Amino acid sequence: MNPTTTPRTPFLKHIDTLRSHTFTTRELIFGTALVLCLTPIMSSPLALLLGLLMAQFVGHPFLHLNHKATHWLLQASVVGLGFGMNVHSAVQAGKEGVLFTVVSIAGTLTVGILLGKWLKIDRVTAHLIAAGTAICGGSAIAALSPVMKAEEKQLSVSLGTIFILNSVALIVFPLIGQWLHLTPSQFGLWCALAIHDTSSVVGAAAKFGPEALQLATTVKLARALWIIPVALGTAALFRTGNGKISIPYFIGLFILAMIAHTYLPAIEPLAGILVKLAHIGLTLTLFLIGAGLSGKVIRAVGWKPMVQGVVLWILISTVSLYAILHV
Repeated sequence: MNPTTTPRTPFLKHIDTLRSHTFTTRELIFGTALVLCLTPIMSSPLALLLGLLMAQFVGHPFLHLNHKATHWLLQASVVGLGFGMNVHSAVQAGKEGVLFTVVSIAGTLTVGILLGKWLKIDRVTAHLIAAGTAICGGSAIAALSPVMKAEEKQLSVSLGTIFILNSVALIVFPLIGQWLHLTPSQFGLWCALAIHDTSSVVGAAAKFGPEALQLATTVKLARALWIIPVALGTAALFRTGNGKISIPYFIGLFILAMIAHTYLPAIEPLAGILVKLAHIGLTLTLFLIGAGLSGKVIRAVGWKPMVQGVVLWILISTVSLYAILHV
């Protein structure tokens, strides 16, 4: 080796690869859309719509990285949102939503399993869709699938069903909330109970202001903790043993962020920056979720799982909204 040659570290080799890479038209369009999501003009629903258009007409050039990117980006964004919330308000919000949470999870799981039997959907897929609707969308499905030893086809159909409906909810819920003149607290609670994924819950609730956002985020993350008992019950029901249960550790970081914001006023300037970055991260997350919903994914779902998902979603949406307005 020439002694004057500098050894290339893995990082420098990666930089060299990027420099020598010739970007395709699809990659350039995708990159432009990503940059657009970083600007203030891009809201959560618009980012999701842009991602859906990208999936249908351009394609996702980095689809193999999409799941990991959305997973980590969502978790980091949720933790960032914690730096804009108050512990005392969050505890009060959690108390308000706990009864609704318990009843809605139990009811949705029961109806979902029975509906799956009636539609003759395979047992694993039906259970995953019911759990995703009842708890926290794709996170619940990802956590339960190893416990149930779900096959790739069952996992993809369940995730496709949930993500399609989750995308619709982000656009439809704010319109319904405005039409019914819901208060921020009513709308925030409704989002947390009836929208599948945390990303769309936060995106929809943010349109109704900070109060709706705080309530929705707190109640939704409290729901996510139900992954653990539901996973244990699932293992017993399917007789698979306890298996590997994915515990949502980022919720603990979210709580620590709230505590820091509440009791350490010195971090306020940094906290404001982190909250803004969290909102940008959520916008990017929703764009990536939309970009992953290609026509192939939508067609692979099939009509029976979609019927199960739609019926469950309408059920939990209408029942929870009635309870919020009248109970």
